[in-house]
Amino acid sequence: MAVREMQDVIRIGRRAVTITNPDKAIFPHDGITKRELVEYYRRIAPHMLPHLRGRPIAMERYPDGIDQPGFFQKAAASYYPDWIRTVTVRKVGGTVRHLVCDDAVTLGYIANLACVTPHIWLSRVPKIDYPDQLVFDLDPSGDSFELVKTTAQAFKQLLDQLHIPAYVKTTGSRGLHVAVPLRRDLRFDAVRAVARQLAEMVVSEAPGERTLELRKALRRGRVFVDTNRNAYAQTVAPVYAVRARPGAPVSIPLEWQELSDRALRPNGVTIRTIEGRLTAAGDPWAGFWRRAVSLNRVARELQGQHATR
Repeated sequence: MAVREMQDVIRIGRRAVTITNPDKAIFPHDGITKRELVEYYRRIAPHMLPHLRGRPIAMERYPDGIDQPGFFQKAAASYYPDWIRTVTVRKVGGTVRHLVCDDAVTLGYIANLACVTPHIWLSRVPKIDYPDQLVFDLDPSGDSFELVKTTAQAFKQLLDQLHIPAYVKTTGSRGLHVAVPLRRDLRFDAVRAVARQLAEMVVSEAPGERTLELRKALRRGRVFVDTNRNAYAQTVAPVYAVRARPGAPVSIPLEWQELSDRALRPNGVTIRTIEGRLTAAGDPWAGFWRRAVSLNRVARELQGQHATR
């Protein structure tokens, strides 16, 4: 006899979203079900959507839970409802049609697909070749999160000197992201070149603690400063994204002074504790997009410095 699949139907905005297998354990060791994942993304949508709208999305999906192999899905499926927005972008050898998450109902819909983490492009349509943010991904090679925090603070000091706004967030995994909101007036290659030069400056201040080395075996416990995400079609986990790790940790925006707290952990806030944090501390990235800057001046200054070496 056929087994009937359980379903829940919830309202998100003006639409109904069906949660299939709502009691499916997406985080089995924590008892976190698909229903709880969908509900989390529905509630967090007002804070998260400003960082999602207009962007191609790559979905990190775990249909059988995070203790089983997952997969990345870039191409939009043919079975999506007609109200899901998609965009076709170029790739090597052709094009790919990505999902775009503009509203809470789309966020809930992809959570029902067991998309634990929606990874975003650093640019939006229609100016897909012009990023609107720059990201330094700070990844520990060893166990010391303190080195990651001091590296982030070094970026803050440098960016302050250059009159560039800087924001910091946990990755929800092991490290931190330092981000800069940008006006869309430089292409990816130009932004990545600036990011690389700034990273070289920060690494040169403490080469025993920081590195640009791509090969893990040669990092020797140093913080890896990754600027490669500032390239066309690369992605990052946005603020408030859930990560596929025990406890369902969340990438959270931080105030800079929080880096002085020795109790801070990159995976210390989860889908079950984030709302208490928002109630107590608010959203440190609420004004992120209002502070967007052009990197043209900085690019010229850095080019001048390079020419005089």
